[in-house]
Amino acid sequence: MTIRNTMAWVDRLRSKVPTLTAIELVERIAGGDALTLIDIRELQELIDSGAIPSSHHVPRGMLEFWADPAMEYHRSFFTEDAEYVVYCAGGGRSVLAALALQEMGYRKVWHLDQGFGGWRAAGQEIDDVAASSRWQRKP
Repeated sequence: MTIRNTMAWVDRLRSKVPTLTAIELVERIAGGDALTLIDIRELQELIDSGAIPSSHHVPRGMLEFWADPAMEYHRSFFTEDAEYVVYCAGGGRSVLAALALQEMGYRKVWHLDQGFGGWRAAGQEIDDVAASSRWQRKP
């Protein structure tokens, strides 16, 4: 059996997920759209790189558990009618996460093209997570 090439698989799935670029996201936010930003990167990635302001950190491994209202882990920012933009570092994991939310029944889900890297490259504001986190990388 041949092991599937993950990025080729993700690339085939991209057409199933609505996508926003960093600039489109900025424009939607500036236009007053109430978007809930979901950062699915690992905690250490946030500490090392920062995060998009006002985003919610939801580790990819907990996404379905936090998004399911029937679970004890449910987070209140997951509501049926909200609009979500999911992002990771480069735009791969967020495709899978957005698809998972869609399959759960969330209807308004986008993924951020090129992820946090695209946001940074577009020169957008970044929150310094390390400044306020009790978790730090040890030397």
